[in-house]
Amino acid sequence: MTTTTIDTSATSLLRFATAGSVDDGKSTLVGRLLHDSKSVLADQLEAVETASRNRGQQAPDLALLTDGLRAEREQGITIDVAYRYFATPRRRFILADTPGHVQYTRNMVTGASTAELTIILVDARNGVVEQTRRHAAVAALLRVPHIVLAVNKMDLVDHAEPVFARIAEEFTAYATQLGLPEVTAIPISALNGDNVVEPSAHMDWYGGPTVLEHLETVPVGTDPSDAPARFPVQYVIRPQTAAHPDYRGYAGQIASGVLRVGDRVSVLPSGLTSTITGIDALGRAMDVAWAPQSVTLLLADDVDISRGDLITPTAAAPTTTQDVEATVCHLHERPLKVGDRVLLKHTTRTVKAIVKDIPSRLTLEDLSQDASPGALAINDIGRVVIRTAEPLPIDAYADFRRTGSFLLMDPADGTTLTAGMAERPAS
Repeated sequence: MTTTTIDTSATSLLRFATAGSVDDGKSTLVGRLLHDSKSVLADQLEAVETASRNRGQQAPDLALLTDGLRAEREQGITIDVAYRYFATPRRRFILADTPGHVQYTRNMVTGASTAELTIILVDARNGVVEQTRRHAAVAALLRVPHIVLAVNKMDLVDHAEPVFARIAEEFTAYATQLGLPEVTAIPISALNGDNVVEPSAHMDWYGGPTVLEHLETVPVGTDPSDAPARFPVQYVIRPQTAAHPDYRGYAGQIASGVLRVGDRVSVLPSGLTSTITGIDALGRAMDVAWAPQSVTLLLADDVDISRGDLITPTAAAPTTTQDVEATVCHLHERPLKVGDRVLLKHTTRTVKAIVKDIPSRLTLEDLSQDASPGALAINDIGRVVIRTAEPLPIDAYADFRRTGSFLLMDPADGTTLTAGMAERPAS
């Protein structure tokens, strides 16, 4: 029997995102993290020092390390998701620095959608505010497994433990209501570097990890053998050349689980069945492959398969449905209304759909549900029921983040309208 292992060595990868209100210090935290972990190149630091001097600042403004857009530098704010890649001897990181303005909450959805950890910053002087609750709700919606509450600017409240304890208690209570599984609260000063990479000399009452220590040690990843396989077909390969007259392969990326030669599989939504006779990857044959590898599958039978179909073990196939009930975050200025005709993009498949119902909208202040709102405005989080023109093999997002998620798009121009997380196939 072939086994797979999860990489927990020094080269394991953590994808994480930052979130917080405007001026809570997200970019400064990221800049401090990069600078103090020696992840900044000399020419990058020199450019930041020059830009800081031109703005009349005595010390380098480390926030400029993540403000990649010229407009951001001019405005002094973050308006898009800025990705950074860095590594320490213990782990590699992909970081998504997301904007804090409420109108850019959609960017936080983008940044956190693939994250395994989200750092939510709070200004110690202001405590938990509406945008903090919104970011926590988005993290819960996206099932981000690990949350760090970074209580920043502790230097401006005299490094007072009661201030930190009050904020941590309030946020943790709110997170518990949302169902967030784990919250680690850390008092920091991103400006001065307290508890970011090095322990603070001003908060000896805090005995927990620094931000970097936590990022390096938090357990991440899942064993692919724990989940049933899901293989969205991206491309059908039929070279029809003299060297390969009968070759028919189905290329794509394994979204979850493990596939082996000899597995009995179903093709959804048609329901046709066959057996895997070969797995090709990078020009060589394999007996087994697992998520997130990109491979080409060969099947025993010449069945009708095209882009958008889902190949999955017959014994663990998802239910196909035309009625998708989901929690969504609306991302576009134009409201989403009952009766709207949209396109629904699920993995590699795009189908026509209509918004049948919007049963509720989440009120962030008290987590109550506003019944039958009729429409969702930009940044609203709510529940919807979508009727698709064709059956979809869709999972519950709680079980499969990739095959349980979808996008709603404008059929006129393809603009992304809404990000959705399927709750369950409607009966």
